Amino acid sequence: MAPEVLFGIGSLPVTNTLLMSWIACVALTTFAFLLRRKIALVPGKLQTTAEIIIGGVHGFVSDTLESRDLANKYFPLLATAFLYILVANWMEFIPGVESIIMREGEHAAPLLRSMNSDLNMTLALSVIVFLLIEISGIVTFGFFRYFSRFLNFHSAIGFVVGIIEFISEFIRLVSFSFRLFGNIFAGSVLIMVIIHFAPYVVPVPFMAFELFVGFMQAAIFSMLTLFFLKLAITEQAH
Repeated sequence: MAPEVLFGIGSLPVTNTLLMSWIACVALTTFAFLLRRKIALVPGKLQTTAEIIIGGVHGFVSDTLESRDLANKYFPLLATAFLYILVANWMEFIPGVESIIMREGEHAAPLLRSMNSDLNMTLALSVIVFLLIEISGIVTFGFFRYFSRFLNFHSAIGFVVGIIEFISEFIRLVSFSFRLFGNIFAGSVLIMVIIHFAPYVVPVPFMAFELFVGFMQAAIFSMLTLFFLKLAITEQAH
């Protein structure tokens, strides 16, 4: 389950999943620059379709947060998280990923491996989302007012519920990271097993299903971030 270390940069071990994440970043950045150059004042069919999709998603975020200003503030991060996870998931099916093997003596490791099949990667994404949610809540209400929702001394039941909610804030780290990691890692194992026993034709529908799973996991991660963010910046009734 652990990623394989390919080489080191000083004290930083570079694993095959970390290398895959860098490639995903470069791919997204390159695509953004190329797309920016092709944006026209009078849009063509492709640009019109993209604008409709982006506008629809932005409208959904705006309706959820009940504020267009908040949507403008958080939509770029939510969209980036979705695209980053989606590209990383789909890059698993590029020829050469997990099939190009590096050998050093008796040690062999794939040069590239699906980024989200590494728990370190999904946990890092979860920490970023966790900090976003908590900092947004603190900025919106102030430190003491925000954390007062977890320390309710009006009643014993309210106090217990507040403590449970406080613990659940940290459980989100486990929920976010293990949900994404578990689905992608399980999909990788399933495809490898099927290819081993039936290398031709049979794996194709399973790969198509994994493409759908990769899309759904990216969407779920982004939507859960949106909903938890909504809870963090919304006044709670005591």
